[in-house]
Amino acid sequence: MILGGLFCLGAVFMAADHLDAPAVGGTTADITDFYAFEGADPDNTVFVANVQSSLAPAGNSATFDENVLVEINIDNDGDLVEDLIIQAIPRNGVMYFFGPYAPSQTGLNSTIDENTQYQGQVAISTGATATTSASNGISYFAGVREDAFFFDFNQFNAVVGGMAPNGFNNPGNDDFDGTNILSITIEVPNSLLGNTFAHPAGTGVQVFNTWVEAKRKQ
Repeated sequence: MILGGLFCLGAVFMAADHLDAPAVGGTTADITDFYAFEGADPDNTVFVANVQSSLAPAGNSATFDENVLVEINIDNDGDLVEDLIIQAIPRNGVMYFFGPYAPSQTGLNSTIDENTQYQGQVAISTGATATTSASNGISYFAGVREDAFFFDFNQFNAVVGGMAPNGFNNPGNDDFDGTNILSITIEVPNSLLGNTFAHPAGTGVQVFNTWVEAKRKQ
């Protein structure tokens, strides 16, 4: 699970978890990044959940795991409990989407409401050309993409290990350059995302909380 944070309309939120989650690192349930940002249409919000870090850029056989459900959570009232969820799960080369809808239960265990009003699907892209689909005003994508995360991983380890007295290099080396991830992207009208609440810091901005989880079938 990647814990998210407050998202205000018009801002960009990002969380990253590259290679540092021992329980899931290197597995098909490993979440690398989570992004939430305003769409090209300012009345929409885009959510991006990436999994499986450091995939080979060409000829890789990585696929989404049919036993792993990716779930985007939205908290509309600031109590850190999901009020709405958006779920994505692959089957036979197609990514199926459910939501946003109110879950029947919250927390670590999830089920899919196959009768929810908002559903969509898209063929999983394997090449350079993106395949997208739209339904109910929601747009969907799933497939291989170049990893956009920039991080000098080796220098970070040197700094942490006390082997780099001068600290980080500028500009540094992007150790994830030329690698791929598997990406799930959903663009949703804000009208479907529920209520917002006042930012707890008193900024006067309306926000909601969002985070993503990967849940393996038991």
